[in-house]
Amino acid sequence: MTRFFLVRHGETEWNRVRRIQGVSDIPLNVTGRAQAAALGNILSQHRFDLIVSSPLSRAMETATIVARRLGMPAPLSIPDLIERNYGEAEGSNGHDLDVRYPNGAEIPGREPREDVTKRVVRTMADLAVRHPEADIIVVCHGAVIRSVVDYAAPGLHKEPITNCSVHSFSHVAGTLELVAFDDPMEVQSHSLAEEEWVDQNPAEAREEVPSARL
Repeated sequence: MTRFFLVRHGETEWNRVRRIQGVSDIPLNVTGRAQAAALGNILSQHRFDLIVSSPLSRAMETATIVARRLGMPAPLSIPDLIERNYGEAEGSNGHDLDVRYPNGAEIPGREPREDVTKRVVRTMADLAVRHPEADIIVVCHGAVIRSVVDYAAPGLHKEPITNCSVHSFSHVAGTLELVAFDDPMEVQSHSLAEEEWVDQNPAEAREEVPSARL
C-alpha cells in the first residue's frame, strides 16, 4: 500500500484578494510562508519517504519549506500535478466573472474537470507503482485535491480545502481510496488557514462538481 498526503499550497496575494490563479505562477505571500513552516512542524510528527510537487512556485516553495523542516531531499516537480487551467478567467475576481461571463457562461480555455482528474489520478497510480509501501507528500492545489476527493469518495465530502490543509489517501491494488477527513493531522493543518479554496476561486463556486468516478 502506498499512502498519499495531498497538501494545498500556502496563501498567495491572489488568494487573499480572491483572484483566480489556475496556472498563473503566483508566489506565496508572507502568510503563506508562515503556514508552510507551521505545516512542516505538524508533518514532522510523522515519517515520510518522498515529497513531490506541482511545478508552480507557490506549491514548490511550500514543498521546499516542508522538506527542509523534515530533513528530506528537495521536492520532485511533477508537471501533471499543476493546477487546473482556468483560461481567460485567470486573474479575475467574482465581479469580473459576472460581467464577462454572465449566467454561468462557459469560460474560454478552462480545462475540463475530468481532464484534471485523469491526469492527477494517473500520476498517483504511477507513483504507487514506483514507490510501493511509501508515504508520499504531494503538494498541489485546490482544484487538484477536490478532483481526487470526488474521484475517491464521490459526493461524500464537501469540507473546506484551505491553504496548507492535508488530505490523505491510500493506493492499494490499483485502487485509490480516501483514508479519512478526520485524521488528527488533517484537523491540525486545517487550523492554519481560515478561507476555503472555493471562496478564493469564484470560477469554482459557479461550477457544480460531478460525483461519478471518471
